[in-house]
Amino acid sequence: MGIFSKIKAGLKKTRESMSNSVHQMLHASAKIDDELFEELEELLVMGDVGVSTAERICEQLREEVKERQIQNPEEIFDLLRETVARMLSGGEQLRVRTSPSVILVIGVNGVGKTTTIGKLAAYLQTLHKRVILGAADTFRAAAIEQLQVWADRAHCDLIKQSEGSDPAAVVFDTIAAAKARKADVIIIDTAGRLHTKKNLMDELAKISRVIDRELPRADKEILLVLDATTGQNGVNQAREFKNAAGITGIVLTKLDGTAKGGVVLAVRDALNIPVKFIGVGEGLDDLQPFDAQEFARALFDREPEPAGEEA
Repeated sequence: MGIFSKIKAGLKKTRESMSNSVHQMLHASAKIDDELFEELEELLVMGDVGVSTAERICEQLREEVKERQIQNPEEIFDLLRETVARMLSGGEQLRVRTSPSVILVIGVNGVGKTTTIGKLAAYLQTLHKRVILGAADTFRAAAIEQLQVWADRAHCDLIKQSEGSDPAAVVFDTIAAAKARKADVIIIDTAGRLHTKKNLMDELAKISRVIDRELPRADKEILLVLDATTGQNGVNQAREFKNAAGITGIVLTKLDGTAKGGVVLAVRDALNIPVKFIGVGEGLDDLQPFDAQEFARALFDREPEPAGEEA
């Protein structure tokens, strides 16, 4: 299955819930008026786009319709796709130009953080990057064991210590190993405690100080993993983490399991944080680099599903 097909399949529930409803509404509308835009806004909100984001989209659409002198309501569907792509564009590329570069992965428990790290390692290796993992979530023995499983699947080294060790010490050891083994990318797992806990934020700050001291010129990404099925709650999580941890990008997991894919727009619009990757399945290669144009095309695609295609 190609990349576009994977994204399209992963967005199937959102497309059936939100996009198809939008298309049907536009098809049934006799004219473009305030009532049409009010209904469109409501459908977007139901798709977890968020109230303020839905309002902004509709305002842009009103301006485009007026500027282009559009009379046919069905033309708004393609216009909506263009608007969404434009809103989501910018900053999607992962910055891993230095050797080594550092990716710090954060997020609450249960969002798919460890799985994301394994899939991200596998993806980077397809780009011929040598990857090394650091198990800095030392508060749960299970977290270290789970990361070892993914390290084995992705065929990359894992630096770890015993449960309860100082996470910053693990990061220090991982950086030392990366230098010795000439790794290209270091991926650090962190504890997935609640974002309201001050000690977690203090711990992340300590880890960042170690990275800045040991690799002062390295590219550094701080990726927040969010579960798409949580919808608007994910936006609230992202806001808390952004205030405390300086997030550079979002990884949105479990898009294939929800009709709330519109939350991608809510996160980008409300927080101005680029989405870097999306999870559209359980396979090792189902973590896809985010592409705004492809995402919008897959979300607002009117082509029927090919016969026999799996969702």
